[in-house]
Amino acid sequence: MKNTIGIMGCGWLGLPLAKSLIQAGYNVHGSTTNKDKLDTLEKEGIKPFMVILSEESVTGSITEFLNKLDILIINVPPRLRGNNNENYVLKMNLLHYEIGKSSVKKIVFVSSTSVYGAAKGEVTEDTLPIPVTESGRQLVEAENIFQNDKSLQTTILRFGGLIGPNRHPVTMLSGKKGLTNGNDPVNLIHLNDCIHLIKTVLENNWWDQIFNGVYPDHPLKRDYYCQMADKNKLPKPQYLNPESLKSGKIIHSRNFLNNNAVFYTGIN
Repeated sequence: MKNTIGIMGCGWLGLPLAKSLIQAGYNVHGSTTNKDKLDTLEKEGIKPFMVILSEESVTGSITEFLNKLDILIINVPPRLRGNNNENYVLKMNLLHYEIGKSSVKKIVFVSSTSVYGAAKGEVTEDTLPIPVTESGRQLVEAENIFQNDKSLQTTILRFGGLIGPNRHPVTMLSGKKGLTNGNDPVNLIHLNDCIHLIKTVLENNWWDQIFNGVYPDHPLKRDYYCQMADKNKLPKPQYLNPESLKSGKIIHSRNFLNNNAVFYTGIN
C-alpha cells in the first residue's frame, strides 16, 4: 500500500495535486480553512480536515490531520500582498511545533523563486537567496525552520510564476503601457508540471534537497506576453524600447533535470 500523504492547503495547487495522488494510489488527508469545502474534498476521495493557521494558534483538527501521515506537503503561501501583513514565519513556527508532536518525519515545503530576489544572471539551487520582498524574506526563514530540524527530512520546492487554469500573468499585464522589464526572461511553471514535480519527488524519495520548479524555456517577457495576449485575444502589454542588454535572471531547475526528470506541459 502506498503512503498516506497530508496536503496542508487544498487550493489552486493543493486540490488537483490531491486528486492526482489519489489516482496514483496514495491515501490523502487534505486541510481547508473553509467549512463549506469539506464536502467537496470528501467527494474527491480526500479525507477532509478543517485546520486554521494564525499568528496566535493552530486551530481545528490539526492533531487528527497529522495522525499517521507518512509525508506532509505544506502548501500555504504567505499572504503579504496589498493590505495583508501577516507574520508568516510565526505561523510556520506554530505549525512546526504541532508537527513535532506528531509522527510526521518527511516534509515537502512549497516555496517560491521569489527567495532569489536580487540575484542576476544564471540561478540554480546553489545560488544564495537574496530576497528583496517581505514575502521572499519570510519564505527563506520558513524554509529554514524545517530544514534546520534534523529530526525531519525536508525537501524544498521553489516554484516560479504559476500558470494554469484561470491563472496567467498576461491577464494582469494586458493593455498596460510603459513596462520597463521587457528584456527580462520569464521563469514560469504550469500547474501540471508542479504536480508532476511533486509526485516525482515522492516516488523517488528525494529528501533533504532543494528543487527549483521552472520550465526550461525562458523567452523574453516582451515576446512571451505579447504572444500570450494574441493567443487569448487580449490587448497587448506595451514595453518601452528594448535596452541593449538583457537583464533579470534565468532560474534553472538543475537538480530536477540532472536526475533525468522532465517537464511536460510547457508554458504556451
